Amino acid sequence: MAATTHTVTNQPPPLVGYDVFTADRALAEAVERHLPPELHEEARTELSTLGTSAGSVHAQSWGALANENPPKLRTHDRYGHRIDEVDFHPSWHRLLGHAVGAGLTAAWATPGGHVRRAAGFLVWTQAEAGHGCPLSMTHAAVPALRADPELAAFWEPKLTSRVYEGEEMRPAAQKSGVLFGMGMTEKQGGSDVRTNTTAAAPLAAEGEYALTGHKWFCSAPMSDGFLVLAQAAEGLTCFLVPRVLEDGARNTFRIQRLKDKLGNRSNASSEIEFDGTWARRVGEEGRGVRTIIEMVAATRLDCVLGSAALMRQAVAQAVHHTAHRSAFGGPLLDKPLMRNVLADLALESEAATVLGMRLAAAYDAVEADGGDAEGERALLRLAVPTAKYWVTKRCTPTVAEASECLGGNGYVEESGMPRLLREAPLNSIWEGSGNVQALDVLRALQREPRALDAYLTEIGRARGADHRLDAAVKGLLTELADLEGLEARARRVV
Repeated sequence: MAATTHTVTNQPPPLVGYDVFTADRALAEAVERHLPPELHEEARTELSTLGTSAGSVHAQSWGALANENPPKLRTHDRYGHRIDEVDFHPSWHRLLGHAVGAGLTAAWATPGGHVRRAAGFLVWTQAEAGHGCPLSMTHAAVPALRADPELAAFWEPKLTSRVYEGEEMRPAAQKSGVLFGMGMTEKQGGSDVRTNTTAAAPLAAEGEYALTGHKWFCSAPMSDGFLVLAQAAEGLTCFLVPRVLEDGARNTFRIQRLKDKLGNRSNASSEIEFDGTWARRVGEEGRGVRTIIEMVAATRLDCVLGSAALMRQAVAQAVHHTAHRSAFGGPLLDKPLMRNVLADLALESEAATVLGMRLAAAYDAVEADGGDAEGERALLRLAVPTAKYWVTKRCTPTVAEASECLGGNGYVEESGMPRLLREAPLNSIWEGSGNVQALDVLRALQREPRALDAYLTEIGRARGADHRLDAAVKGLLTELADLEGLEARARRVV
C-alpha cells in the first residue's frame, strides 16, 4: 500500500519498449545512404528487430545486471590446480550471445556488412557498452589474420559465424563460433610497443613459438584466441595465442588479476603472464606492428561507434526525461533554454553517428575492391585517427551535459546515467589516447600524402555550404604549410 504522506507525480517513466534503430533518424538515413537499394529492406528489418531488442526491458535489465555483478577471477580450482578462469554474470553471456547472433562480428561475411554491422553495433551497445569490447576485437581480428592465409582459412569462418559459444573453454576446432582478444601493451611502455620485452623463442615446427613475458592490459581474457606482440629474432612480431590447445590442454595463460576500472565494469580487463606459452606466428618476423595495425584501425573505428552509441543513449534519455517532466509552468522540453541545450546535444550525437557510418561505408568500399577502393583506403588512414580523436573526446562532455538535463535524478545510479558517464572516457584512451591519435595523423600526412588528398576531397564536397567549415579547412592548410614545431601543434592540426 502506498504511503499517505504523498503521491508520486511528475516523474518520467523508464525509457523502455521502443525501437532504438527506427527512433534514430540520422542512423536510419545513414544506412540507406550507404547501402545499395537492393539491401535496404533486409537491413532495415534486421536492424529494427535488433533495435526493438535493445530497447526492451530485458536488454536494459541485462545491461544493469552485468555491471552490478562484475566478473570474478578464479586462478585455481579447489584442489590447487591453476585454471585462470573468469566467471561472468549470465547477463553478460545473454548480451554477447544476442550480439553475435545478430551478426555484430560477421561484417566480413555479409554484403554491405560494415555499414550494417556498424549500425547494429551502435544500436545494440546502447543497452550495455562493456561487451562491445570482445565484439570489437573479434570483428577486428579478421584483417590481421589474413596476413597468414592458412590461419585465416581456419579462424575467419568461426570469427564471422553467428554462433556464440563463449561460455565453454574448448579447442577452437570443436567450436563453430569463437571470440578473439588482443594483447599489445606492457608495463614499461604502454602505447610505445617498441619497448615490449615479451620474448618469442622458435620451436621445432615452422611458425610455432614459445612466449615468455607479460601483458599489462588484456581485456576479455576468456576469449578463444588473442593476437599479441612479442620480440622475435627479427624484431617485434605478431602471434596468435589460443587459450586452449588442439589436444584440449590449457595453454599457459596466467591471469594475475583483474583491473578495478572507473567504468566498463561488466568487462574483465586483466594482467596476464606468459611462461613458455604456445603461439603461432602471424605474418613475417619483425613486421608485427604492420600486421596488427589493421586490427588496431578497425577497433579505433569501433571507439568512434561506441562513443556515438553512448552519446545517442544519453541524449535519448535527456529528451525522454524533459518530455515527461514539468517545471515552472510547463514541460521542460518546451522551455526555450532547455530546447537549445538539447538541440546542441543532438547535433553532437548526430555528427558522431554520421561520421562513424561514413567510415564504415569506406570499409565496405575497400572490401569490395572496386574502382574507389584505393581512395577510400587512403581516406581511412587519415580519417580514422582524426575521428577517433574528436568523437571520443566529445563523448564525455556530451554525456555529462545530458545527465544534467535530468537534474538530481541523473546523478542517481538507477537512472543509468552514471554508468554512461563512467563509460564515456574509455574510448578516448583505448587504442591510443589523444596524443597518440594526433601523432598518428602526422605520420599519415608525412608518409602517405594521398591520405591528405583523399581527406580534402571528402570535405571539399561541402565547400561553400558553411563559411566556418571553409575557414577551418583554410586554417588546416596554413598549419600544414609551417613544418617547424609541427609535433607540438599536432592537436591543432587534428
